Amino acid sequence: MATLGSKSRRCRDECEPALGSVLDEAIKHYDFSCIWGHRTKEDQDEAFDGGFSKVKWPNSKHNKTPSKAFDVIPYPDGFGASDAEFFVLATHILAAASKLGVSLRWGGHWKNFKDLAHFELREES
Repeated sequence: MATLGSKSRRCRDECEPALGSVLDEAIKHYDFSCIWGHRTKEDQDEAFDGGFSKVKWPNSKHNKTPSKAFDVIPYPDGFGASDAEFFVLATHILAAASKLGVSLRWGGHWKNFKDLAHFELREES
C-alpha cells in the first residue's frame, strides 16, 4: 500500500482536516503526491504568473489557513502524467471524498480552465 511522503504530509497538514482525511483515504487505493496545500502570497503570485492559477492572492482557496484546496499529481509520472492518469487519480480522490462525506470540486470539471491537479472544498450554501 502506498503512503504519503514527507512533502505530501506537509501539504496535507496545511489543509482543512476534512481534506487531510480525503488524502489519507485516497492514498490507500492509488499512489500520488500532494504538491500544494497552503500557498503564500509569493507562491500564489508565481502560480498566477505561470498560468497555473486564474486568481491572484488572496482569492485562491489555497490562500486560506488552513487551506481549503490541494493539488495532487500521479506517482511516479508527476507532471509528465497523461490526462488519463489524472482522471484515474481524480476518480480515487472523489471516491474517497464521497466515502467520507466531504464535498469537493475538481478542477478537471471546470469549463474555462482545466486544472487536473486541483481539488477544493465546495462552498456551503
